[in-house]
Amino acid sequence: MAVQGSQRRLLGSLNSTPTAIPQLGLAANQTGARYLEVSISDGLFLSLGLVSLVENALVVATIAKNRNLHSPMYCFICCLALSDLLVSGSNVLETAVILLLEAGALVARAAVLQQLDNVIDVITCSSMLSSLCFLGAIAVDRYISIFYALRYHSIVTLPRARRAVAAIWVASVVFSTLFIAYYDHVAVLLCLVVFFLAMLVLMAVLYVHMLARACQHAQGIARLHKRQRPVHQGFGLKGAVTLTILLGIFFLCWGPFFLHLTLIVLCPEHPTCGCIFKNFNLFLALIICNAIIDPLIYAFHSQELRRTLKEVLTCSW
Repeated sequence: MAVQGSQRRLLGSLNSTPTAIPQLGLAANQTGARYLEVSISDGLFLSLGLVSLVENALVVATIAKNRNLHSPMYCFICCLALSDLLVSGSNVLETAVILLLEAGALVARAAVLQQLDNVIDVITCSSMLSSLCFLGAIAVDRYISIFYALRYHSIVTLPRARRAVAAIWVASVVFSTLFIAYYDHVAVLLCLVVFFLAMLVLMAVLYVHMLARACQHAQGIARLHKRQRPVHQGFGLKGAVTLTILLGIFFLCWGPFFLHLTLIVLCPEHPTCGCIFKNFNLFLALIICNAIIDPLIYAFHSQELRRTLKEVLTCSW
């Protein structure tokens, strides 16, 4: 929500290109080459943000209501939902202020808008960083529950989970504040890109290892029943598909944004990179889409959570 008309998105400080016109089509860069430019309207941003906001708020309310869900695993899932809620909420607030300013219903001094922009930027960046951290924390929690099942409850205790949550939130706020203050420094952008790659590698290694263990377990059961090949292959295929979907969604939703940051470091003036910069708003929309998908992957698969969700929706408090 920058003051300039060409910087309409909250993280517009990263994007030095004008906002696209409201259509999907081909445009020409300074060299005359054609490139695909996707415009995301404020209405679409607002709709995505509201859907994610409501969905993740329901997850937080559901986990808070049911004491049976007050475990370390659901603590991380709740914090992931809270992070996604903040991403969506800041987007809704930003878009609403933009629409009110454009309609003339809201009048504010440039200095006030700049301060508001900085605050929302910090909230958005910190919630994005914490969202990535909690995705990694959920992967680590599941890994320990499988490979250290007998010692899981002594390793992953609720006090330790709460300390980990507090550390993630504090670190996210501190680093996002530094990021907003020094966004034009190459080192800051590189740190963000390395952080994303580290989370991607961590999740990929842990989930692949968990899939391998699950396949070995299924193979052992199949041997006992003398049905080795059908059971093992069927289970392995289902697990591979699930793993591909999980990591694929993560990379598809977060990858373009961090590709954008990488290209700012590598080729900020190159015409081809400039074509990618034009779609910055699309990359932010993908992150909001990830906030909509996260509850479907990590929360709503739980039968206990779904049962409590029905009680929340029917106001059975």
